[in-house]
Amino acid sequence: MENNLVSIADICRTYQVSRAAIYKWVYKYSIMAKKNVKQVVEAKSDTQKILKLEEKIRELERIIGQKQILLEFKDKMIEIAETTYGVDIKKKVGSRLSSGSTTTDKRTDTK
Repeated sequence: MENNLVSIADICRTYQVSRAAIYKWVYKYSIMAKKNVKQVVEAKSDTQKILKLEEKIRELERIIGQKQILLEFKDKMIEIAETTYGVDIKKKVGSRLSSGSTTTDKRTDTK
């Protein structure tokens, strides 16, 4: 722990002792305490967690950026296709289907 090899939480789980007991032990038997050196416990562990979370944020921002580029690309392709072919590809919400899009069920019984 003093060499930042293990965290307080790991010691608690491994030896099934409370955090308070570990801190009492650290203050009583720590080499650093005997030298009057103040030590921040679990700083490395917390720092590693923060670094991992920051890396995760960067990765998610990168993915979102890629998705945004894809969406803009698709929108531009639809716009070009609409202009080129004179067809309304993006239907407006609430618009009616064209007359060629409906289905009819006309059966004639022949006996």
